[in-house]
Order: sequence, then C-alpha cells, then structure tokens
Amino acid sequence: MPRKNTPDSALGTFGGVFTPSILTILGIILFLRLGYVVGSSGLVKALAIILLANAISVLTTFSVSAIATNFRVKGGGVYYLISRTLGLRYGGSIGVVLFLAQSVSIGFYCVGFAEALMAIVGNDNARLVQAIAVFAVLGLFWLAWRGAHVANRAQYIVMAVLAAAILSFVAGALGQWDGGLLARNIHQPAQSPPFWILFAIFFPAVTGFTQGVAMSGDLRDPGKSIPRGTFLAVGVSIVIYVSLAILFAASGSNETLAGDYGAMRSIAAAGWLIDVGVVAATLSSALASFLGAPRILQSLAGDRIFPLLHWFAQGAGPSRNPRRGVGLSCAIALSVVALGNLNTIAPVVSMFFLVSYGLVNYATYFEATAASPSFRPTFRWYNRHLSLIGMFACLGVAMAIDTWSAIIAIAILAAIFQYLKARGSAARWADSRRAFYLKQVRENLLAASREVEHARDWRPHILAFSDSPARRAGLLRFASWVEGGSGLTTVVRVLEGEGVRMLKLREAALEEMNKELKQYETNAFPMVIAAPSFEAALPIVVQAAGTGPISINTVLANWIEGRSGLAGEWASDRFGRRLRTAFRLGSNLLILHAEQDEWDALEKVPASERVIDIWWQADKTGQMMVLLAYLMTRSEEWSNATIRVVVPAQIERAQSHLDEVKSILTAARIEAETELAAYADSDSIVTHSAGASIVFFQFGIREGHIIDPFGNDVSNILPDLPMVVMSMAAQDVDLDAQPDEGVAAQSAALLDRVSDVRKRAALAQQQADEAAAAAGRAVSELTEAATGGAVRERLDKLRKDVDAAQQQAQEAARRSVLAAGRREVAERAARDAGLDLPER
Repeated sequence: MPRKNTPDSALGTFGGVFTPSILTILGIILFLRLGYVVGSSGLVKALAIILLANAISVLTTFSVSAIATNFRVKGGGVYYLISRTLGLRYGGSIGVVLFLAQSVSIGFYCVGFAEALMAIVGNDNARLVQAIAVFAVLGLFWLAWRGAHVANRAQYIVMAVLAAAILSFVAGALGQWDGGLLARNIHQPAQSPPFWILFAIFFPAVTGFTQGVAMSGDLRDPGKSIPRGTFLAVGVSIVIYVSLAILFAASGSNETLAGDYGAMRSIAAAGWLIDVGVVAATLSSALASFLGAPRILQSLAGDRIFPLLHWFAQGAGPSRNPRRGVGLSCAIALSVVALGNLNTIAPVVSMFFLVSYGLVNYATYFEATAASPSFRPTFRWYNRHLSLIGMFACLGVAMAIDTWSAIIAIAILAAIFQYLKARGSAARWADSRRAFYLKQVRENLLAASREVEHARDWRPHILAFSDSPARRAGLLRFASWVEGGSGLTTVVRVLEGEGVRMLKLREAALEEMNKELKQYETNAFPMVIAAPSFEAALPIVVQAAGTGPISINTVLANWIEGRSGLAGEWASDRFGRRLRTAFRLGSNLLILHAEQDEWDALEKVPASERVIDIWWQADKTGQMMVLLAYLMTRSEEWSNATIRVVVPAQIERAQSHLDEVKSILTAARIEAETELAAYADSDSIVTHSAGASIVFFQFGIREGHIIDPFGNDVSNILPDLPMVVMSMAAQDVDLDAQPDEGVAAQSAALLDRVSDVRKRAALAQQQADEAAAAAGRAVSELTEAATGGAVRERLDKLRKDVDAAQQQAQEAARRSVLAAGRREVAERAARDAGLDLPER
C-alpha cells in the first residue's frame, strides 16, 4: 500500500487533485470555443469530438491510477511517475519539457486573461494588454509563493465563479430550448472545417486533467487522492461538456454558433457572469500551471539529473514549497508576455502535454508487461491493454492534429534523451527496466530451450577461475575477446573453508568482485563460492553453472604463477589435476599465459599489425582454436588482425595436409593465412611464433604436468613466446555446420521414416484383407458350384482360384506382419530420440 505524506498541512482529494484539475479543464475553450465547435460540426460530430478527446483522458487516468497506487508518489507528478518507471533518461527528458511547457502556459493564460478583460471594456490596446498580463503574472506569483494552501483557497473562489457562469448559461439555454432547432443542428453544415481541425481546436480543453497529479508531493494520501480526484474531475467535465454541447445545439443555430465566439454570453441568463467566467477560467488555468511547474522542477532538481538545476531542489517550510522554482516559472511567464505573439511555438507546447500522456500510458504498460512481483497496484480496474491503447491514441491524435508540431516535440525530447544517455549518469533509483529485462530473459530462455540444439548455435560460455585480483583484469579482458559478442563469461572465486564465518567472507568477496568488474568495465558475471576445498567446489560449479540452455562449455584460467622447487612441483600437479577434472566433465579448457610485460608489448602493436598464430591440429581442438581466433577479430582491438594457421611439418604428406587446412578454412568462411612450419617440434613454435601477438596451441596433461603439442614440458617454451592460449577441446566444434544437418534434421528424417513405414504397413494390411476377401468369395463360389451340380471343369478351376487366393492372402499377411514389425522398430527409435510421434 502506498504510504502517506505526513505533514499536517497536506492536501486532500478535493483540494489537492479535483480542484486544480477541474479548473484547468473548464477553461477558456468551454466559454469561447465549445459553441463554435458545435455550430461548425453539428451536434453528432461535436459529441464525437468531446468523447474522443476525453477517451484519452480516461485511458491515461487508468494508467496514472495504476502507477500511483503501486508505489508512494512523491513530488513531481507525471515526471515522477515516468522517471520511476522508465528510468532517468525518459524522466529527465519529459521533466524538462513539462516544466517549460507549463511555465510558458502561465504566460499564455495571463495574456488570454488580459485580452478577455480588454474585450469586456472594449479596448484593444496591445501595450495595455501586456501590462495587465504582467500584473496577472505577478499576482499569481504571490499566491504560488505563499504556498499551495493559500493558492487553493483562491481556487475555491474561482470555482464558485465558474459554477455561477455555467449555471447562468444553463438557465438561459433551457429558457430558449427549441426541439426543432436541436434536430436541425444535429448534422454538420456545408463548408465547415474538417473534423481534425475542429478536434485540434477543442482538444486543449482536456489537457488539464493531470494538474492534480502535479500536486502529488503536497497530498496527504497520493495513492487514494490521485485516482479518485482525477477520475472525478474527468467524469464531471465530460458531463458538463456533453450537456452544454446539447444546450448549445438547442438554443442557437449552427450559423450563429459558428460565427460568434461569444454565443455563450448571448444565450446565458446573465451575460456578465460569462465575462467573469472567462476571466476566472484563464486565471484558474494559469494558477494551476503556477502550482504544477515549480514542483516538477523541484523534483527534477532533487534527483540531481542536471547539474545546473540542483539549486532548485530546496523548498521552504514544512511542505517544502518550491519558491525557487516559482521564481523561475514567473521569469519564464514574464518573458512570454514580453515576447507577445507566440503562435509558432504554441502548438509545440501543446504537443509536450500530449506526448507526456503517451509516455504515462507507455510507462504503465511497460511496468505491467515486465510482470514484476512488485507490481501490485491497489487500483483494481486496470488492464495493461488499456494503457497500450492510450499510448497509440496519444500518438495518433498528435499526428492528426499537427504532424510537424508533433515531430518537433518528439525531436526535442529525443535530443534531451540522447544528451542524458551520452552523459552516462549512474542510476539514482530503481525503475522497471531491470524487471522488463528479466522478463525477456525468462521468455527467451524458455523459447531457446524448446528449440533443438544445433552446432551452428555454439558459442563460448566461459567459466573463468581467478583468485588473484592482480591478474583478473587481464583474464577477463581476454575472455571478452573470445566471447566475440556472442558468448557469456562468469568469473569465479573459490573461498576455501567451513563454518558461518565463510558466509560473511563470501558476501564481502562478492561485493569486492562486483566493484572490480565495474572498474574493469567488463560484461562478466561474478560468482563467489564458499567450500571446504577447491577440489570439492570445482566439479559442482562446472556442472551447475548456467541456466537452462545456457550452460558452461569452456573453463578459462591463468597459467600458474612462477614457483620453483618442490612448491612449484606441487602447484603444477594440483593445477593439472584440476584441469583434468573440468575436462572429464565435458568442458573445453583454455589456459592464458600473459605476463605484464607481454601485455605492455601488445599495447604497443597497432591493431592492424597484430597477428594471431594458431598451431593447427586436425581434431576438435584445432577447430575450436580457429573459431576462437575468428571471434577475437570481432572485437575492436583485433578487428584488423591477421589470423595465421601454422601447420606442423609432416614428412610424408606435408603439402596435402596444408591443402586440407586451406579447404577447411574456405568451407568455414574464415579468412586466414596458412603456413607450413619447418619442423614439428617445440623449438619450431618459438622460432615461428615469437613475433606473433598471441599464440594458440593445443596442450595435454601427463602425470599432472602440462605438455605442449609435441609432448614436452610447456614451461620450457613459454618464456620465449608472446601471449599464449593453451587449448584443449572436450566438445566438437563444427566450423562448417549446415542448417539441414544436426539433430533437427535427423529427427525430421526419423519421423519421415516412421510415417513411411506406417503407410507401407497400412497398405500391406489392406492387401491382406483384400486377398482374404477374394479367397472367401472363391470358396463361396466353389461351394455353390458343388451344390448346384456344376461340371468337373468348373470345380477344378474354382479350386485353383481358391488355392491362389489363399496363397495371396498368406503372402499379404506375412508382409503386413513384417511391416508392422518395422513400424514398431522405427517408432521405438523415435521415442528413444525424445520425439513426439503423431497419432496413427
């Protein structure tokens, strides 16, 4: 359940949400443009415009209510909802433009107030209009500076004035009600503006329903007040607009309504109340924006997204009234008044509101789609598909109203988004993106597990063992190279020991490793294991690491650090036994030998001059080394490197062996040079590859010691080589795997065989049945002939036919039995392969 704000002065549903929302909705459009829309479009289309515009309000209110009741909503309203759901970049983008849009709107509304006031007194002096607008801005500034409670008391007065004006119109319209006129005004008159032009004129009337949401930080209980107050404001406004549209159609002709913006004043029982209502409507909308904009800025500044805005996070008094933001909004509004004609940017400002509603709907849909266990809104009448419809409705309406303004508004948002992305600011709160990613991981893992594994899908999933922080960075850097952007790496540290103390040590080690990985800027996942010994942990980790179809297939380790004497012998023997254990459990092995001077030497070699040497072996290790070398060239550091496959000299068939390697590389579509080594011995590795950047060769394990491809102790040649990757493959790596090969193709062929055998068995059974039927007919004819006293020739012929039919039936039965046996064999083989057979 969302928690409540504690200050005693916090606002309730009516004063904090309903009042600012309804006052903004019942604005200047109601008094000066509703009659025009009805007269220009006819009553039916006018009602369609009203309901379509309010449909966006209703759909967005569903979304707002779901998010607002899922967590505690603090100050910032729509900005806070979007930022805590979609993240810092979306939130920061919409926060800036919403603040500017609402601040600019203050100036617009105050200019509108001044123009309405001057129209009442019959004066159109532009300078006087600006002067009155400035005084209006300053008066509203004083109310907003005092705080939301003082401003709200002023809003109650405005609400009373609006109510009196609306009642005055209702009374006058009912007194002039004409049913015949209503019937004539139902349809759109000729030569009227298109539907979407009229919709664009009316739509700003419904954009104020989130003004109450902007007061979220001042609410006593946002989780209850926001849904109730917003729905109430939207519902009441729909009733008012629909009712007044009908009254307009029944009290004035279409021509009159379309030609006179002041038709409401002419129809009302007391026309002066409409004038007062127009003035009150503009001031109420301006005041609502004066309350909302600074609170968005304060919340944005408090989140420390933009360094220049930090100063505006400070609030005054127990309610943290954002006076600094009020001052900035006042300055922006005064600038708007001073500039005068802003018709060019007015449509773009309106689009910012519409885009923000679309993002609210998307944020709610995103939150619900992530299926996070934490998404538990107390608002029960919510469905994520409503949010999706609301998002597309906002986008469609924006494009229909003014395509270029919509594009400009979206482009501005995108520019701010890219700026925040480029800055790379660290996340300051938890949003829904991680939950969404985890949902995608789950769905993709389940989907991958349902597909048949194929050799084309092989990629290195690496388990990197490292207990040395000093050497871990290099190991993980190498792992990122051979991943090739397709594999995954998990770095493992094993803590040897027992007891509760090990749990605390493990937690501390995991935290330390997480910090290291962030420092290295690597994509590896950390794992820390507490076990009685490394030997006890190793087989469990190698077998259990991974999830579903993603299982570890390669173990990576640094070469043992230099030791001499008996300690070195023990270390080497233990290292070899550990490697053999991982190999026997089906893991490929990679041992990286890279001293600091070798890393330093590598850094000095330009990327285009780097060489990857592979000492070829005609087995699965050779193919794995070639594939890993190719994957290295996917990384930026090795993108222009040369792969060189070195074939050890074979006295009997050296050239043919080299040609075989070339054909393998060609079939595998891997660009590499091939060379023939002069000798097939350990010294030739040093002679040939000392100038390479990195060297791959196969190793073996003999009596716990690591040996090179030629059976000699590998430690004899390592000091004379650059960076070395010793490799041993436990799994087949097919460099030329084709789509129509593998388990899927074999399974399909087996299923086809089962189907074919079933058909042959059914045909044999049918033939047997037909032969048996023929034999039966022959016997019947023989019996009939004997009974009827037919001649002997006829009897002899029938006996022969019977014998032939019985022989055919026996042969058909024998074939049916054989076919059934083959069918059973094929079906058993298919079931052993784990295939689901169709029903017979």
